[in-house]
Amino acid sequence: MSDLLEEALAYAREHRDAFVQELCEYLTIPSVSAQPEHERDVKMAALWVVEHLRQRGLSAELLTTEGAPLVYAEWKSSHTHAPTVLIYGHYDVQPAEPLELWHTPPFEPSLRGGYIVARGADDNKGQHFAHIKALECLLCTTGALPINVKVLLEGEEEIGSTHLSRFVREHPELLKCDCVLISDSAMRSLQQPTIIYGLRGLLDLDITVRALEHDVHSGHYGGNVQNPIMALAQLLAEAKDREGRVLIPGFYDGVRALDAAERAQLARCAWGEAEIKKETGALQAFGEPEFTPVERRGIRPTFEVNGMWGGYTGPGIKTIIPAEAHAKVTCRLVPYQEPAHVGAAIRRFFEQRCPPGVTLEMRIGPGSPPTLLPLDNHAMRAAVQAATATFGAEPLFELEGGSIPVVHEFAHTLQKPVVLMGFGLPEDNIHAPNERFALASFEKGIEASVRFMIQLSATS
Repeated sequence: MSDLLEEALAYAREHRDAFVQELCEYLTIPSVSAQPEHERDVKMAALWVVEHLRQRGLSAELLTTEGAPLVYAEWKSSHTHAPTVLIYGHYDVQPAEPLELWHTPPFEPSLRGGYIVARGADDNKGQHFAHIKALECLLCTTGALPINVKVLLEGEEEIGSTHLSRFVREHPELLKCDCVLISDSAMRSLQQPTIIYGLRGLLDLDITVRALEHDVHSGHYGGNVQNPIMALAQLLAEAKDREGRVLIPGFYDGVRALDAAERAQLARCAWGEAEIKKETGALQAFGEPEFTPVERRGIRPTFEVNGMWGGYTGPGIKTIIPAEAHAKVTCRLVPYQEPAHVGAAIRRFFEQRCPPGVTLEMRIGPGSPPTLLPLDNHAMRAAVQAATATFGAEPLFELEGGSIPVVHEFAHTLQKPVVLMGFGLPEDNIHAPNERFALASFEKGIEASVRFMIQLSATS
């Protein structure tokens, strides 16, 4: 196995520049799933990666769904008892707007200061491409892989994996495996690998408050009719106290308490106010004072207003009372909250407090549940050994504040271990202008993936 490892890593070093160029080609495709005008680009990205996998020796195809196609590929080992890993990623990306804040065009990848800068560089093309390159390193040096491999890439992760969960439920035999490997998260640094063992779920809401048939003159009617923007602002303000606690009855039902051992484990992660201010430009850290920033990110649910609008927002003034106001809200949920229960509690809270003189409309999505992953299994041990050997330090175990909707479906439908071993960095600007992926992260990600597959094969 040591010869196999050295040969594969030597191939990676020799082909480093070619790998980067291929990733840049992948990143030029503006596969923005949230914007209908990019529907063709989303399909083009799927076709590009299918052809790339075929050229590397895997059988690959597009699988049709009601939305974006799934990329499915596999390679079968000649070893009878070889384990099977399912590698998941997503080829769709976030919208690039606001375009004026990018230093270079978002879909014209540039190499600057040791980074690839482009939309999707980290989230998630660069990360899952590291696994594809690891497969190439092994196949091109020995002609075979030490394990069975299945690859599943989707094009709707950034819009909630709309159709993938149903696909997983309907095709468990196709996706049958011994473990799932996902790289769609971040490390603390290039010297400190991180393995995620919990993800928050997500619940989205659209809220509309109406007061009038049309906008009216603020002089003629001000003080005599309800202002829907003020009414909506007052409603939203009642949902949280000044220290960030959610005040909606039933919102915290099911939230698990951490024991001393888990709190001590999370405390190993040196991430607090200084890091938050550096990464975001915030004036200060903010949140429930009885929890640390690391704990608030992983074990506490949130209620966040993502956008609020109504009335006139152009240049100059327009003296009106607007007819209606709108807000978008998302809640991050933690084990063991139920999205439907939380949604019902929010609806009840706002309907009971709706001010006089306005009507309230709410659309609440079905939500995606949170996930808590077990740490004591063969796949996790292989990941720990691979990460330690690659980065020179044992990985931290963290709870992630974000959501990957399909992880819950993988864990509960396939009933196999899921490993979340990310290669991004906190400063990579995912979902923001000037997204980037460190060349060192890409190289180390390839090495960690090679080591993981070799280590997994040794357990069979």
